[in-house]
Amino acid sequence: MGLVVQKFGGTSVADIECIRSVAGRVASARGKGDQVIAVVSAMAGETDKLIEMAGDLSPEPSGREVDLLLTSGERITAALLAITLEGLGVPAISLTGSQAGIQTEGDHTRARVRTIQPRRIRLELEAGRVVIAAGFQGVDHLNEEQTLGRGGSDLTAVALAAALEAGLCEIYTDVEGVFTADPRIEPRARLLEKISYDEMMEMASLGAKVLQSRSVDLAAKYKLQLVVRSAFGEGGGTLITPEEPGIEAPAVNNVSCDKKQSKLTAQGVADRPGIAASLFGNLAEKSIAVDMIVQNVSEEGLTDISITVNSDAAAEAERIMIETHASFGARRIMRDDNVAKVSVVGIGMKSQAGVAARAFAALARDRINIMMISTSEISISVIVEVGQADEAVRSLHREFIA
Repeated sequence: MGLVVQKFGGTSVADIECIRSVAGRVASARGKGDQVIAVVSAMAGETDKLIEMAGDLSPEPSGREVDLLLTSGERITAALLAITLEGLGVPAISLTGSQAGIQTEGDHTRARVRTIQPRRIRLELEAGRVVIAAGFQGVDHLNEEQTLGRGGSDLTAVALAAALEAGLCEIYTDVEGVFTADPRIEPRARLLEKISYDEMMEMASLGAKVLQSRSVDLAAKYKLQLVVRSAFGEGGGTLITPEEPGIEAPAVNNVSCDKKQSKLTAQGVADRPGIAASLFGNLAEKSIAVDMIVQNVSEEGLTDISITVNSDAAAEAERIMIETHASFGARRIMRDDNVAKVSVVGIGMKSQAGVAARAFAALARDRINIMMISTSEISISVIVEVGQADEAVRSLHREFIA
């Protein structure tokens, strides 16, 4: 008897009929003789609705209260799925993050998993029950509810699979697997049968919404067998594996797009040691992740520093930079929400020259202006106007994949 962890995203449990379908899939897995843990998200749109309600009541609601509010979405889904399974004659129990033994640390709304104490889960599995775990949540050392950030149910599933040494972790979503680009943007995008942990992690961090990047990082650390597949079909999906040695990979495997980006610029910053440390230290204190960074050439002792952050954190980042601008000497803080990040990803970049030149030439041919550039060993990212983002994806996909 093996142990399988199945995670179902918001679209997979969007309504009662979807929950019935998920229950059938879970029951089928258990019918094969496996122990099953199902990790569930809130119903599609539920988290956004709760956030909107909180925002209507207060311009800056407390992070603690927001976390307590948001955890309700996953708990509702978990209870409904357990009720459905029981109705099918399958013993099941729903558990909150706390009951599942998920212990967290860090700030509210973007906490990290500190450890897993799965004693309760083991007892329920040994009793013959399917365990339905509410994703996206845990409790800190003070027993305060905390959430794990957007996509946090992926992290819940992978963390439980790692802690319980599951043989397989399946991520069910509304797409067939991982594609070479978003099929809604590029109709010629192809389904990938497999992709490396490194590529998937890079894609996730660059805006591909199939998996949360932290979940891929954890899966790679524990060498979990991780599969992404559709909750609405029977396809094999995409297997996420270690990089295969000895096989020459294509230069680019995927073109990703992230439209939830904002650019912030500190103008007239003094060009002297310690200034950047002060700027980024202020942001780090509030756990705001900075993505891309560009510093202009100094002129008359002053420079401009531009950064990008997730648009959900843009207002807070702007506020912090305005309130602390004296500490790093900026004359003015500017914010631009009309931007997107488009990236090409591929392990083949490690050994193939000229990828950047081809990417920039392709964008130039389609008259797409580049505002910022960032590179890693296996990716190249550019910031463009959000209105040009889709065309940028199609342009780069034509150049490298189609």
